[in-house]
Amino acid sequence: MAPVDPAASPRVSTGTLPRQQEVQGFVTDAYEYARGVSEGEVAAYIPRLAEVDPELFGLSVARVDGPVYEVGDAGVAFSIQSISKAFVYALVCERLGHDAVRERVGVNNTGLPFNSVMAIELNDGHPMNPMVNAGAIATTALLPASDADERWALIREGLSAFAGRRLELDGEVYTSEADTNDRNRAIALLLESYGRIDAGALAAVDVYTRQCSLLVTSTDLAVMGATLANGGTNPMTGTRVVSTEVARDTLAVLASTGLYERSGEWLFEIGLPGKSGVSGGIVTVSPGKGAIGVFSPRLDGAGNSVRGQLATRYLSRVLGLDVFASEVYEH
Repeated sequence: MAPVDPAASPRVSTGTLPRQQEVQGFVTDAYEYARGVSEGEVAAYIPRLAEVDPELFGLSVARVDGPVYEVGDAGVAFSIQSISKAFVYALVCERLGHDAVRERVGVNNTGLPFNSVMAIELNDGHPMNPMVNAGAIATTALLPASDADERWALIREGLSAFAGRRLELDGEVYTSEADTNDRNRAIALLLESYGRIDAGALAAVDVYTRQCSLLVTSTDLAVMGATLANGGTNPMTGTRVVSTEVARDTLAVLASTGLYERSGEWLFEIGLPGKSGVSGGIVTVSPGKGAIGVFSPRLDGAGNSVRGQLATRYLSRVLGLDVFASEVYEH
């Protein structure tokens, strides 16, 4: 008897969240638990981000069955920054497939900072993963399009579908980053010299800078994450954005690379795939259950929100989200 193809009959184990009224209480508790922490600094290397109020703090949870819970500055908009990498990666995988993107971009953690040039040279020009700048620029360049304008339109449309509403560009953030992204341009040109970018290195950087400048809220992040948790279908709009296979691939990459060189610590403490951005956002996904979106601009040395990590860790524990947690089986 031939073995069954596992891809033809997948099984999932997801569990459930607590009752709705309990979740709102836990979200409020997590907010109170973290909001008194004043450690960390805003991302001063991007002039526009250096002006952000460091005391802002928004926290949201979106369930795959619809309800959303909010507390604090959950309605305050901020630029999505590197969190966009996760969702653009999903869009590219949807169009090109699992194997093509893995070969071209990779899935392994570099163990080095997100904007490292050394990581490219140490790996013979391979970006290594789509969640560092080199891999993200290469991923953006891979999205099939006739030119940079069409590529940008596809990315904006795709990220808006994840959020369930049209996302707007923050022109001031875009200009601020475009005026100071010499390192990203250098990374792109280096990748082009290794044959990792075909669509024009500087054009790819410009589109990448635009995607990072899209405005979101912590609630948007929660809904975007819940779309991945819900097998690629937005639980608010019912729109299928990517396939279940692509949602799974994206979460697997986030689990190992989403918090840069701190990804191992993140997975150990939180036990969930997540992605951070230097504006202070973090999205964290619990497959089959929902997602957490957080915004707090004070960052640690690796560029991850300090309060965001604390609040997410709290919710991972009290909501039973940690994918590695288990209990003794009762016979």
